[in-house]
Amino acid sequence: MLTAYEFLLEDLAKYLETHLIEAEAHWLRLNFTRIYRKSFQNNKLQKLQKWCNDIVAKYPDKIFESEDFASLQENALVSLISRDDLQMEEVNIWNRVIEWGIAQNPGLLSDPESWSHENFLTIKTTLKNCFPHIRYFQMSSDDIVNNVEPYQQILEKNLWKDIIKKFMTNQPISSKVLPPRIIFKPKLPTRVVELFSTVINEAHLAEIASWIDRKVNTYAVTNNPYDFKLLLRGTRDGFSSDSFWKLCDKETHLIVVIKVKGTDEILGGYNPVGWDKPIGNESFKNCKDSFIFSLKNGTIQNSILSHIKEPEKAINCDSDYGPIFGSYDLGMSNKSNLGGCWSCQKSYEKQIRDVSTFDNYGKSYFSVDEYEIFQISKKSQNFTIIN
Repeated sequence: MLTAYEFLLEDLAKYLETHLIEAEAHWLRLNFTRIYRKSFQNNKLQKLQKWCNDIVAKYPDKIFESEDFASLQENALVSLISRDDLQMEEVNIWNRVIEWGIAQNPGLLSDPESWSHENFLTIKTTLKNCFPHIRYFQMSSDDIVNNVEPYQQILEKNLWKDIIKKFMTNQPISSKVLPPRIIFKPKLPTRVVELFSTVINEAHLAEIASWIDRKVNTYAVTNNPYDFKLLLRGTRDGFSSDSFWKLCDKETHLIVVIKVKGTDEILGGYNPVGWDKPIGNESFKNCKDSFIFSLKNGTIQNSILSHIKEPEKAINCDSDYGPIFGSYDLGMSNKSNLGGCWSCQKSYEKQIRDVSTFDNYGKSYFSVDEYEIFQISKKSQNFTIIN
């Protein structure tokens, strides 16, 4: 889209923007932080910006508590704090805005007690577009004293006087008073509803089910013959081999899906016979029905299915590692989220990654954002997904 706008192909860019929102929402959510930042690189992407901001307004931690919050573009920050429905307490918004402002000025200490007059002027200039959207008069007096007062020099004198009047004397003020933010309070206790997957969608499940049953045509999403039960999620249960063996040892009919960090790749495999934790060295399990794959996703236009060609080496069991397919055709170590995953082509028919560099053993290494293991079971009627 950004390239289309660069070449003045606005109709194409608008079509792509609409298509992403309407047809690729799952992919957008999987890559939310990256998409959010990209959307604010061009102010013509209004639909995508609104789609992203609607999510952040409801779940502000996605951005405000992210590790790279300090690098957020100014226009993105302003668009968020200007919203009436941003689900954050005003004092927390103020604190995060101050934190962002300090981060934009390398070398500036975080303690305002150590600031010079020039330092205050610098922060005032940095945050000049943010201040009009802070709802000072909706904070408590304690919040003002503890969080705003240390930075009073960056506020306009008249505004600070009005804040004092409001909380100390209740006299009329001349500053503009913004309304309270609309905080949605559920009438019933909040129930935490976990998504069935943060890696794949129902269409992916239907495609995998078709491969399991060796169908030429892919099952319709509404006609998937399997139930999928989530056994393990890396960000929930841990990426270590201990977590894998604790939750998946001796379980059968397993599907592994892996979201590769920094790309659109979704890799995985099907293991009908399961992994058995060995007492000693690694061991192999024979299986003629296992396979590994790469799924269509985002910029990945076509899925890749790779059947086993050496059944006697189909499944690799090693107590020091996570799931391994074949002679390390696809595997995860104890540091899978830190570059400890690999892919090669040995025991299975095809290479499932399009990479140009391999080590001396023919492997390509990568890190993961997330991985999940599902257990499947045949069903007779409607397609359901079980968490």
